[in-house]
Amino acid sequence: MIDLWKGSANTWDCDEMGHMNVRVYLEKAFEGLGTVAGLCHLSHVYKPNAPSTLIPREQHIRFIREVHPGRPLSMTGCVLEVGETTVTVYQQLVHGDGTVAAAFRTELEHVSTHSLKAFPWSDRTRTSLEALAGTPPTETAPRGLDMEKSPLPDDEVSRAIAEEQGVQVIGLGMIPLQHCDVFGRMEPARFIGRVSDSVPNLLYDWRTRVAESVPGRKMGAAVLENRIVYRRWPKAGDRFEVRTALAGVQEKTHSLVHWVLDPQTGLPWMTAEVVAITFDMNTRKAIATPKDMMDDLARIAPGDISL
Repeated sequence: MIDLWKGSANTWDCDEMGHMNVRVYLEKAFEGLGTVAGLCHLSHVYKPNAPSTLIPREQHIRFIREVHPGRPLSMTGCVLEVGETTVTVYQQLVHGDGTVAAAFRTELEHVSTHSLKAFPWSDRTRTSLEALAGTPPTETAPRGLDMEKSPLPDDEVSRAIAEEQGVQVIGLGMIPLQHCDVFGRMEPARFIGRVSDSVPNLLYDWRTRVAESVPGRKMGAAVLENRIVYRRWPKAGDRFEVRTALAGVQEKTHSLVHWVLDPQTGLPWMTAEVVAITFDMNTRKAIATPKDMMDDLARIAPGDISL
């Protein structure tokens, strides 16, 4: 494991739950990936006019321990697998006391900057990537999501399919220029940020009722795990809509599938599956969901869609 990043969370990185927003976790993770690139003769890949770049294809994140403002943070990582045009990188964001805050497994592809067509690593880059091979700790492995399940092909993810399934629109908007990278494409962290912004439209009232089922509880919410498939890259001025359906519900956790779609073409920008909880803001612990409210969640978030 090598050092990839050091810093802390600012107050403005944290949301109404009092902890660092999911979007910021990914911002820091992608800074760490920049360190990996620099160590492997790829210092150019995130700069303007670069002939090639690295784009994420799939990403798994486990949020393990909350991050609060001002606390020291660092990131270490290693390479898990190197393919002809791809590399899978493990990263862990660590608190000052050594406990892991979050763990990331990201599959990146080496592509032409403009066409996004994949092409092989140079010999020296491949050798450098392979030299960073390591084994992550078992306690940060994927836990609540089936990583053996293959994501749907693009032609099985569309606005028309979501409408047929009765999947609600919970988020809607347009990509501003300031949310794009040096190549004019939306930054990866903004996908999860848009979903995070949209979920209260679906679950705020339900989570409030779950919290109120036990006197003295104050409603909060958190994502425990997220698997993301990046499919297309919107640019400034492109529109998006977030459609969300229930994937499963247990006493203390619920799983959701999010489709971020282009409302103009109907094609997918991104799909994701998450495991989340309702928690007590005072004790910072998950709140058990009453049985009748577990059933209610299927009505609130209808549809049979998958990652």
